[in-house]
Amino acid sequence: MKIAARATLALAVSLAMATSAQASDFEDMDPVTLRLAHVVNEQDGFHIAAVKFQELVAERTEGAITIDIYPNASLGDERTLLEGMQIGTVDMGVITNGPVANFVEEMAVFELPFLFPSPEAAYEVLDGPIGQELLDKLSEVNLKGLAYAERGFRNLTNSEREVRTPADIDGLRIRVMENPVYTDTFSELGANAIPMAWTEALTAMQQGTIDGQENPVNVIHSFKLNETQTHMTLSRHTYAPAIFVMGMPVWNGLPEAAQDVLRQAAQEAAEHERRYNADMEAEQLEELRAAGMQIVDDADLEAFQAAVAPVYEKYGEQFGDYLPRIREALE
Repeated sequence: MKIAARATLALAVSLAMATSAQASDFEDMDPVTLRLAHVVNEQDGFHIAAVKFQELVAERTEGAITIDIYPNASLGDERTLLEGMQIGTVDMGVITNGPVANFVEEMAVFELPFLFPSPEAAYEVLDGPIGQELLDKLSEVNLKGLAYAERGFRNLTNSEREVRTPADIDGLRIRVMENPVYTDTFSELGANAIPMAWTEALTAMQQGTIDGQENPVNVIHSFKLNETQTHMTLSRHTYAPAIFVMGMPVWNGLPEAAQDVLRQAAQEAAEHERRYNADMEAEQLEELRAAGMQIVDDADLEAFQAAVAPVYEKYGEQFGDYLPRIREALE
């Protein structure tokens, strides 16, 4: 079965599931307000996904469940948010996969460099049995994974020079997410890889204490990184999911009908964000170019892939059978 056909089938199944909870299920439910937090701004895809989720939940529960959105790391960085969900001080969030993998190590398998050849290939794995299995593993650390939104394919930016080959990265101080796969990937490429929270990275770029970072086009655009980063390389070196995730204390306190709505609304909001990102990328790149950013779209990606081969040697077995299963699913 082709990827597109499988994706269509998955969507049809998910839409069929949406009928499992009816508005009448919420007539006698005490109103609930859930605080959904993320660390980016209101122009970012995470916020687009959160707003769609908010709308769907309000509509399908006839207002019995209200989602309040807290953007801009107003409730803390991503690790702080996840720890808050575990103990019930934060209800839920849209969280980048990298920090989530610090709680369930196997989640980091998705972010091995150059694993996914296309967004569609990533969606097939994430929305299929492998992705669901890993979402379910979050319950082992008192978290509930609902669906995979996306951070997207990540690209390198820096304030120093054009990057076309791994040799051009040598010595650059690059901020990476607080995740060992990212640290080792950029160390293998010759960078001085510096793990730090996103809120700290923004200040570090402005102050010049780091030279660069790596993120999808939508992040580079929404945070106007062209103001501190003069060069971007469309390396697409890693596909980064993001997760609609809740704390199990909150999840377990909700009736089954509410859980059904939240799970389905998260999946639809995630798919909405994916479409938004795809539709907007070309326009965002053009605006970045117009603002003076130098963008390399013909880097030697084969050289990059060869340089990061040791990352697979180090981590391949660490993820159990997930890497071979993903590769088999992609064939």
